[in-house]
Amino acid sequence: METPLPHGWKPLHLDRYDGTTDPDEHINLYTTQVNLYTNNDAILCRVFPTSLKEAALNWYTQLPPESIDSFGPLVRRFTAQYVTSRPHHVTSAALASLR
Repeated sequence: METPLPHGWKPLHLDRYDGTTDPDEHINLYTTQVNLYTNNDAILCRVFPTSLKEAALNWYTQLPPESIDSFGPLVRRFTAQYVTSRPHHVTSAALASLR
């Protein structure tokens, strides 16, 4: 996507995602940062890989060309890829059932 960045754009100030933590939290932090400048869908997509590193960046670069047409599908594919990195909330009922 060749949409120009907004005037005054500055690099994002967030930890780059490596695939080992909650993907939903990363998306929330990422969109909060980008929305300080714009809510343009093309820019959300264009800047997203700059918020990734290591395995997550490798995953992104392996996406087939033209396979993402907007930010919504990108978020769905990203969170599906890293769903197992979400924290697991264990309840006392779940622990009791382990007997």
